[in-house]
Amino acid sequence: MWLVPEEEQPAPTEELDAWRLEDAVSLGRHPGTDSLLLTGLDDFLGPPDGHGGRVRIHDERRWLGSCREVARVLPPENPPRTLVLRGLAPSDRLLSALRVGTRRARDLDQCRLEIRDDHDGLVADLLVRPAVQAWQPSAHGRDLIDVALTGSLPPMVPDHVRLLWERWFGGPPGALGEWTALGTRERWAWLDLVREHGCRTARTPRPPGSAVVLDGRQVTDEPSLYLALGEAVNGPGGYFGGCTAALADCLRGSFGWTPPGTLVWRDSATARRHLSQRLAAEGQTYGLFAGILEILAEGGMRVTLA
Repeated sequence: MWLVPEEEQPAPTEELDAWRLEDAVSLGRHPGTDSLLLTGLDDFLGPPDGHGGRVRIHDERRWLGSCREVARVLPPENPPRTLVLRGLAPSDRLLSALRVGTRRARDLDQCRLEIRDDHDGLVADLLVRPAVQAWQPSAHGRDLIDVALTGSLPPMVPDHVRLLWERWFGGPPGALGEWTALGTRERWAWLDLVREHGCRTARTPRPPGSAVVLDGRQVTDEPSLYLALGEAVNGPGGYFGGCTAALADCLRGSFGWTPPGTLVWRDSATARRHLSQRLAAEGQTYGLFAGILEILAEGGMRVTLA
């Protein structure tokens, strides 16, 4: 959801930006009132400086209400964590540092931790700045190690994301529409996996003049739009943009597409109904459906709505 500060009277000297509230949860009615109590994670340290007034709330589709006050609640400090990796395939550089064995050598500075599926395909990679606490040969295979890391570790993977990773550990999707039963939050996470896979997968470009078919029955939110487009062009688990800017780049002749060509958009009325009236972060109304059609046309993709 988005929190949009209302202008104070007199008007503030500078415009106050909206900010996102992630994983919002309603705790029900606040005792003694007819108001709801919402909690969530915001991407600021708190409300905009100097703002103590009313804040309006929307979810990119509709205005949900407003609140008189926003309170900043700091989470408790987390104790130092240890991340234990079992069956890790170490790089030569990591092995050299472990063999030196000094404290300085075990401080690994910036590293990439790659999460791979059962076929050695990349599911995700994380930037970490860890220190090696301990390590030993692993029982999971020859030339593998078990290593305990401390220091600057990646944030805990949310449960809804971890469940999707586990679905991808067997490999990328083998059938169209495996994302359709997911909610919007999970669809965004699925799109992240699709992007990671698509950006590392070589595609044979379609010849100019090709036609593709988009199944629009489940295009009810923004991530489903890009997921359906990706599958139309590149098949199950295919990527073809995850935002308007990325879509425009793909249309220039990458990710399996060579302009010009034709897109047959079946059940386009579903997307028109759900994506025509959207709210930008600050609350302005815009038409995502019409905007996507314009981007496709400018990129040399003629769209037939069915």
